Amino acid sequence: MDRAAVARSYYESIDAGAYDRLRSLLADEFVHDRPDRTIEGADAFVRFMRESRPRTDTRHVVEAVYPADDRVAVEGRLEGADGDPLFRFVDTFAFVDGRIERLRTYTH
Repeated sequence: MDRAAVARSYYESIDAGAYDRLRSLLADEFVHDRPDRTIEGADAFVRFMRESRPRTDTRHVVEAVYPADDRVAVEGRLEGADGDPLFRFVDTFAFVDGRIERLRTYTH
C-alpha cells in the first residue's frame, strides 16, 4: 500500500472503530504529537483511541492528500455524528518500512 493509501486507511480505521487494522498501520515506535498531548507507542495510541479519546461519534473528512518523498500531509476536517464541523486539521505522517512512525496534528 502506498503512503497516501496508508494515511487514508488510518482515518477510515479510526472512524470505523477498526482498532486491529489501525494498529497494523502503525510502527511499534509510533508517536502522535497533538496540540493537547503527545502519545508514545503504537499500543498506547490504539488504547487511547479505543478508550480515552474525548469523542468517538466523529468522522474524518479528508479534503486533500499531499504525498512527498517520505512523508504525507493530509488536510481535512473532523465532523460530529450530526455532520457539524468540530475543527479543521492538517496531519503530517512520517513512515518507516511502510508503516506510520510519527504523526503530527495541527488544528484550527
